[in-house]
Amino acid sequence: ADEQLDLDDGRWEDIHVVTGALKLFFRELPEPLVPFSHFDKFIAAIKMQEPSWRGRCVRDLVASLPPAHHDTMKVLFRHLCRVVEQREHNRMSVQSVAIVFGPTLLRPAGEEANMAMHMVFQNQVVEHILNHYSYIFPD
Repeated sequence: ADEQLDLDDGRWEDIHVVTGALKLFFRELPEPLVPFSHFDKFIAAIKMQEPSWRGRCVRDLVASLPPAHHDTMKVLFRHLCRVVEQREHNRMSVQSVAIVFGPTLLRPAGEEANMAMHMVFQNQVVEHILNHYSYIFPD
C-alpha cells in the first residue's frame, strides 16, 4: 500500500517516536544494512589492533557494500553525525548512538550464543564509521 504520511500530525513531534520508527525500519529489513555476508568481515576489521589497517579495512568494506546498502549507510550516518554534533542538547554521544543502532544495523545471520560478545564489536563498528565518516565517505 502506498501510504501517505502526514508529518504535521502531532504524534511525530516526539523525537522518540521518529527515532523508534527509524530503528524499527532498519530492524525489520529482511537483511540488515550491513548484509549478513559482510558481518564477520566487519567484526574482524574492527578487532584489528593497528589503527591505520583497521581504518582502511572498514573503509574498503563499506565501499564493497551493494550500492543500495552503501548509499543508505552514507545518508543514515550523515544524519547520525548531525545528531552527535548536537550532543550538548540531545545527550546522544557517539557511544550512545552506537548502542542504539549497532545491533540494528549489523547482526549475524543466526542468533548465536555469543550475542553479548558481538554487541561490543557491533557498537564499535558504528562508532568507527561515525568517527571517520569523511574518510569512509569522501564526497
